[in-house]
Amino acid sequence: MDWEIIGGVINIIIINLVLSGDNAVVIAMACIGLPEEYRKKAVFWGATLAVVLRIALTFVAALLLKIPFVQLAGGLLLAWIAIKLLFPQKDHCADQEACESDFKKALLTILWADLIMSLDNVLAVAGASGGNLYLLVFGIALSIPIVLAGSTLLTTLMQKYQWLVYVGAGVLAWTAGEMIVADKIISPYLHRVTFGELAVPVALTVIVILIGRRVRSGVKAVSQ
Repeated sequence: MDWEIIGGVINIIIINLVLSGDNAVVIAMACIGLPEEYRKKAVFWGATLAVVLRIALTFVAALLLKIPFVQLAGGLLLAWIAIKLLFPQKDHCADQEACESDFKKALLTILWADLIMSLDNVLAVAGASGGNLYLLVFGIALSIPIVLAGSTLLTTLMQKYQWLVYVGAGVLAWTAGEMIVADKIISPYLHRVTFGELAVPVALTVIVILIGRRVRSGVKAVSQ
């Protein structure tokens, strides 16, 4: 029995459960306002995009992360996406053309977020595979059902419990903060500050949730 392979499989499962959750959150939040027919399509294509991007980025992720400020830019963009997803969604689109438009916007949001978050996921799975191609393929394949099932479940829950939208935005904001902290240029400066590496994700999470809450409250007040 090859314990190294077994250890790699266990690590990959854990990494996928943890990191694929971010992708599932984005897909769920982007699909909340869509009618059921379009919501199912958006969840399916969103999960498919996440996996396709991971496959494509497997070969270039390590090189991209060596470029200065790439993770800083990605973290800031992801934070903006988290805020955008907190904007109140329409309960129903007016007609088929409007539904198609909302569907395309949701897919575009999912695409950008998946592109940003797939970098870290690919590197983590690649590290856990230890250079074993079969383990790497297993890791990418495993993310398909996790993202698909997770986003479907979260969409249902977020429609039922509105407060989960803030939790989802908080998760994305925290991920954005961790990306900024991990940037090759930013990281050395944060090491010099007490709790600097923790302060950025905490501050960004609080800021995103407060802005989102203010926007949602403002829209609700206007509608009343």
